[in-house]
Amino acid sequence: MPQGQGVSVTACICTHNRTHYLSHCLESLRHQTVGLDAFEIIVVDSNSSPAAATEMQRLVAGLPNARLLRVEEIGISRARNAGAAAASGDYVAYIDDDALAAPDWIEQIMRVVEEQPVRPAVLSGRALPVWEAPLPDWWPESLRGILTITEWVGRGEYRTSEVPAGLGPYGANLIVERAALLSISGFAEDLGRRGGMLLSDEDVHLAWKLQDSGRSARHDSRITVHHCIQAQRLSPSWLLQRLYWQGASSVLTRLMLGHPGLVWGEFPRRLGLAMLLAPLALIPASSTALIGLRWRLAYAQGYVRMVIGELLPRPEAPSLPRKACGLAENASAAREAMG
Repeated sequence: MPQGQGVSVTACICTHNRTHYLSHCLESLRHQTVGLDAFEIIVVDSNSSPAAATEMQRLVAGLPNARLLRVEEIGISRARNAGAAAASGDYVAYIDDDALAAPDWIEQIMRVVEEQPVRPAVLSGRALPVWEAPLPDWWPESLRGILTITEWVGRGEYRTSEVPAGLGPYGANLIVERAALLSISGFAEDLGRRGGMLLSDEDVHLAWKLQDSGRSARHDSRITVHHCIQAQRLSPSWLLQRLYWQGASSVLTRLMLGHPGLVWGEFPRRLGLAMLLAPLALIPASSTALIGLRWRLAYAQGYVRMVIGELLPRPEAPSLPRKACGLAENASAAREAMG
């Protein structure tokens, strides 16, 4: 019997109208070293078109250990929660539909869990890039991680000296103990991608919430996926939009974790940057000119607007926190704000 026989795993892929990527992801799971009878697969269709839904049914039918669920309301966090509710494994191993699992992905998850004296609540590992197009020369080196890339080799507890400062988990390769996940009502559905909104940090929020409760959240580079970096994302306009929403996500995540002091402590600096760099918004979004300053402006604008939104009266029945509701109504306004 392979090591890890005492740990059951459900691989979960959440997808929306991306059957081409899903096909390759499922193929990577077909060839796991542990064999198909050692784990289950759940594919969550997040309100895809009828044609895509039909193709998903065909793809899933080709794997004896796979099931297909459908969620009618779009949103990555909602889809992940549906997958967890349906899973039978001790751990739910989330992988993005545009990622490929290393052949020993499931095996390493089982091994790493069993190695720990106390079972961790959260595990994450490497997300190595598979480039659809070369990374442009103008792309800031410090922002490779924005593309969901984690290349550090090692293992240890997040937010300690065991791992590099700033290293955190990514949903493209995120393994969560199912009981722990359900105990905190799953992923926060106010966070995570939803339609045109690039809100993020639902993975970080989950990990830190469980870690703050006394559970372990660990990185282990033996757990590896290969993440497709889509060519359409390698543009100045996408980068600026992504940084705008990251600024907003940082505020929202800190508030949801109960750390308003961190938000207000950083607010004066972000506000100052937004005011100082405001003229750069006149540069077309498609231009690479002064991109090192403009991404800082985009982040600061997202940060400031989310903070200001949190001071506004709350709508009667929001599906997102105050400012996020306003941002969701017009994603193009966010793009215009970033220049």
